Amino acid sequence: MSSISLRRATPPDVAFIYSFLCELEEEAFDFEQFNAIYHRNLLNPDCHYFLAFDQQQCVGYASVHAQWLLHHCGKVGEIQEMFVIPAYRSKGIGRLLIEQLMEVAQQENFEILEVTANKKRLDTHRFYERQGLERTHFKFVKKMK
Repeated sequence: MSSISLRRATPPDVAFIYSFLCELEEEAFDFEQFNAIYHRNLLNPDCHYFLAFDQQQCVGYASVHAQWLLHHCGKVGEIQEMFVIPAYRSKGIGRLLIEQLMEVAQQENFEILEVTANKKRLDTHRFYERQGLERTHFKFVKKMK
C-alpha cells in the first residue's frame, strides 16, 4: 500500500489514539486521565508510539514499551497496543506497524519483543504468528480497581 506513511506520535495525536483504544477495548476511557498518561509517556524514552496515515487520514496505531528485566538479563520490548481501523485491515498496515516496532527493537538492542493479546481475539493471534511472533506464554490478570 504505497500511500501509507508512518510517523512517531506527537502531543496533538492524542485524539486519534484515544478513539482507537476506546474502540479496541470497547470502553470509553476518561479522556483527562488518558491525556495525562499519554503526554507523560511521550516524554518517556522507553515508550514508542507510531501512527499510520493514508494521506491525511490516520488509519492505525501501535506502541512498544521497553523495560529492563532481570529474568531476561536485558531490555525487553512489549507491544502494548495496536489498532488498524476496520476499513484498512488486511491491507498490510499492521505489518508495516510491526516492522516499525521491530526496527525499534533492533535499534535499542531488545533481548526479545513480546505481545499479549486478549484470548478472544483469534484473528489477532494469527496476525502476530504470521509476523514471526511465537505463542509461548499464558498471561494471568487480576483487576485491582
